[in-house]
Amino acid sequence: MPGGSVEPPPPGEALEEAGLAGQAARELAEELGVTTPASALTLGAVTRGENGSVGVTYRAPALEESAVRAAFAAVTAGERAQGREPELDDIALVSSPQELSGLPGPHADYLEPLVRRYFDTS
Repeated sequence: MPGGSVEPPPPGEALEEAGLAGQAARELAEELGVTTPASALTLGAVTRGENGSVGVTYRAPALEESAVRAAFAAVTAGERAQGREPELDDIALVSSPQELSGLPGPHADYLEPLVRRYFDTS
């Protein structure tokens, strides 16, 4: 799941859900190359991490795996062509919560509950 820190709103303005969705859409485009309007995202879950952080997770409209992989390849190639390292070097698409245990590297503490929730309600 692409992600990032929330940018604070301008001074005197409240942080609203529409702004959070906009930031989620921006992260989706920056990290995966998938362009989706914020209005097409739906709030999936609000979580609290072990370190006290709060996460807001959105669901994007479904895309074919080939489309996601092609968009990711294009965004990473574009970053490298400009002399920058992409934020992500690879993506893993899972079809069940059980597949998470086989993924390398550290996992965010909220990943498994979110994936379980997605597959329980799909």
